[in-house]
Amino acid sequence: MKRDWHAWHQEYDDPVSSLSRRLEVIRHELDRALSWLETEGVDHPRLVSLCAGDGRDVLPVLAAGHPTVSATLVENDAPLADRARAEAARLGLSGVDVRTADAGVSDSVRERVPAHLLMACGVFGNVPDADVLATVQSLPHLLAGNALVIWTRGHRIDPRDPSAVDGDPSTFVRQAFLDHGFCEVAFVRPEDASYRVGVSRFTGQPAPYADGLRMFTFR
Repeated sequence: MKRDWHAWHQEYDDPVSSLSRRLEVIRHELDRALSWLETEGVDHPRLVSLCAGDGRDVLPVLAAGHPTVSATLVENDAPLADRARAEAARLGLSGVDVRTADAGVSDSVRERVPAHLLMACGVFGNVPDADVLATVQSLPHLLAGNALVIWTRGHRIDPRDPSAVDGDPSTFVRQAFLDHGFCEVAFVRPEDASYRVGVSRFTGQPAPYADGLRMFTFR
């Protein structure tokens, strides 16, 4: 059965839910990542958010202190994308481009890469292991040197979880990044919640943009 993403978003209404707690961690890491890029001399960072939902992780952080960021939010669900556009307009974020498109293919971010920061939050828990690897292996085509990736992975609590690996599936994701030209900057794994949030920095060699590159197919 396909997940009802609008119902899923309602968990954010509970300020102590695991999803709300994860959101606060993502916002904190995003603010920290953007501040680091600024100290590295990146004056106008390019940010790409895949499967961005209504943008509630990105937009408040940009509005609170990072107005020079050029952000591309990709979301295939039209009502969620419309909400993100409306919120970006309300916040006066003229540098935000919300695209209603399939985030699993590189075409969705054409002309908006290489990115200095890429967000893959809510992606890896909804695609099979092979797609996790394909995504990580594809990222050099979308990233600038020393770019940061913020990603999430829930511990296996849903019977629809697509991973076939043993143990905590976030371990598989962490290793995939380490094996493909990234170093780990941060990893948050609370003892009393199922979410994990990782931050990885690209230390490899950027590759030319590739159109039509399929990274994942969202469930």
